[in-house]
Amino acid sequence: MFLEKIKSPEDLKNIPAADLDTLAKEVRQKLLETVSQTGGHLAANLCVVELTIALHRTFNSPRDKIVFDVGHQAYVHKLFTGRYEQFDTLRQWGGISGFPKRSESDHDAFGVGHSSTSISAAAGIAAANSIKGETNYTVVVVGDGAFTGGMIYEALNNCSDKERLIIVLNDNDMSISPNVGGLSKSFSKFRSSVKYFRFKSGIKRFFKAIPLIGTGLTRLARWIKNRFKKMLMRPNFFEQFGLNYYGPLNGNNERLLEMALREAKDDKYCSVVHICTTKGKGYEPAEKRPDLFHGVSGFDIKTGELKNGGEESFSERFGKIICDRAEKDSRITAITAAMPDGTGLADFASRYPNRFFDVGIAEEHALTFACGLATEGIVPVFAVYSTFMQRAFDQLIHDAALQNLHIIVMLDRAGLVANDGATHHGIFDAAYVTEIPNVLFFAPNSFKELEECFDKALNADCPVVIRYPKSGDIKTDCLTLGDGFDYADFGESPKNAIVTYSRLTDTVVNSAKECFEKGVAARAISLTQLSPLPQGVFELLAGMDKIVFAEEGIKNGGIAQQLCAALAERDMLKNTEFVIKAIDNCFPQHGSNNLILKDLGLSQADIARAVLGEQL
Repeated sequence: MFLEKIKSPEDLKNIPAADLDTLAKEVRQKLLETVSQTGGHLAANLCVVELTIALHRTFNSPRDKIVFDVGHQAYVHKLFTGRYEQFDTLRQWGGISGFPKRSESDHDAFGVGHSSTSISAAAGIAAANSIKGETNYTVVVVGDGAFTGGMIYEALNNCSDKERLIIVLNDNDMSISPNVGGLSKSFSKFRSSVKYFRFKSGIKRFFKAIPLIGTGLTRLARWIKNRFKKMLMRPNFFEQFGLNYYGPLNGNNERLLEMALREAKDDKYCSVVHICTTKGKGYEPAEKRPDLFHGVSGFDIKTGELKNGGEESFSERFGKIICDRAEKDSRITAITAAMPDGTGLADFASRYPNRFFDVGIAEEHALTFACGLATEGIVPVFAVYSTFMQRAFDQLIHDAALQNLHIIVMLDRAGLVANDGATHHGIFDAAYVTEIPNVLFFAPNSFKELEECFDKALNADCPVVIRYPKSGDIKTDCLTLGDGFDYADFGESPKNAIVTYSRLTDTVVNSAKECFEKGVAARAISLTQLSPLPQGVFELLAGMDKIVFAEEGIKNGGIAQQLCAALAERDMLKNTEFVIKAIDNCFPQHGSNNLILKDLGLSQADIARAVLGEQL
């Protein structure tokens, strides 16, 4: 076994080149064994095994910085940087993160979780090295999917003068470099071969060995080569940005990758190494269906059968609802930012292809695109994860709310998202959406409420946002339905109220039951409309001795604080204690939702104790 002996990248450099194929097989087996149990991103990591080996054999991390885009392809990097012994704790409570994390390791140069940020960050690191007079390298690993995000192009436009910056484009789906004529194709094939890099390396060694004039001859040879290249080939996409370009190369050939990376190191300014890899490489089920094995909750290694729990999710139910309504209303269109499966829109895309738009990883564009549709009488529905909607905050204000356009935003994965952790928790939407004028904001607490809220959204004449969690249906059978809220009393004439919304509804109901069982009557209230706050809820809270608000969202500016302020304005808190149980000025980490909620003081027992006045 080679893998278990690697404690740092230096150990990787000592493995003979002839044994690297064996190491790659060990790494893939470790990925399968771990991710099949913990869940996580599999296909992307299987395809970068050889690349990660080459990177750590060519560069000197952590002195040289390796920056990953999104970070779902950094598992192999973690295995090589002292985290092999912890790898079985991947994405588990108290274990290592599924994404690069600066506080976890010096080898994690930049924390990520969202796409298209890597080149900007790396350009900043490279510029800082130049300012400090350091000769360290900065290497970016970015997938082709990230090139659907506009931030990538803003960064590329600012890279040509950055010293010792190398961008590795991991292309496993498309080719960014267009073919231009037969001569171009032949030349590209030649300069992407092992023989080519060996030839170049030999020529450089020969020239540099000549006393006094060797360095000058090397520069002259490079100038002649570049002039010859310009005569035969038009500049490709990256060269038009002033960047040096290598590729496209076989990204699963470790020896070739090392040669190309060492060649790129010799370029003073920014270079792009374009590689083509097989997503899911080495595991047949993942190679056949890389989309299914992109992010998994677990699977059977032998059969490739995924573990899905069998429970219908809010995303899946939303997919059924929008398809049903679209059949009756031709104005309805659906928009996604590269997440048709995750947001439940795959069936809509199949049934209504002319009304479905996947704009790529471009949330800002998606929302303004929706606004453009709305100006012409179309009803656009933009389904997006809560954590990614943060990127379109300006567009929600400036393009949608300011013009009062009828768009519908479906905020998936609102609240905690368990094992994906801090970069993916959707805990800020309730605070920032409610501060925007003209926006109607719903938080359904069940599948039934989701359908009702969506119908209200279709009939609205303003921007509408609907948030819902990453989970299955929520038990609300005991609740009485109100206008914008549901409630239930446990005991006669309760003087204590527990208020919440969305997924915590079931927890709050059980907390109210626990209070009643201990002799204290309590009223459980679940808000289904967060903005504007429903008027009827103030009647339910009148005359209470204590109000406890439990919120699976950030405390500052959250719904609890807004309700507290509204009650104070109505002079309803003179004799009432208001207790807020929310996420207080922190970024919750990864782990199961139950463990995270317990750590945050939002478990059933914690909420009940807040009502009963016991010590927490």
